[in-house]
Amino acid sequence: MKGKCLCGAVEFDIAGQLPSLYQCYCSLCQQQTGGSHNTATLVDKANFSWLKGQASISTYQKDTGFSSHYCQGCGCSVPNALGSTGKYWIPAGLLEGPVTSKVVLHLHLASKAPWQAMPSQGHQFDSMPDLSAIINLLGS
Repeated sequence: MKGKCLCGAVEFDIAGQLPSLYQCYCSLCQQQTGGSHNTATLVDKANFSWLKGQASISTYQKDTGFSSHYCQGCGCSVPNALGSTGKYWIPAGLLEGPVTSKVVLHLHLASKAPWQAMPSQGHQFDSMPDLSAIINLLGS
């Protein structure tokens, strides 16, 4: 499955089946997206490849370690390696074509925006569970 940023400067490909999706409602994801949550998944590095535009990617990093990788042209969040986990973080909104994967996991619900309705399906966590639990629940 291919994906790209809004302006098309950054493109990537994911081999194999796309894992399930998660939504994170933490304050950082709210600020990063300008909305109530971020929807994403994690894929193995071996299944991820850049097609073009790596030179167009910039990074913003907070003192806390939180980082955001984005296209210099359009500002879209773009995939990035998730530390030393062997995974890439993939923002679901960049994926092209029909995405059949479902949201199965909701993170940081204790921080959700007051206008955001409580999700009715999937595993729900008030904070961040262990990364291995997330990887297991996503099937990635």
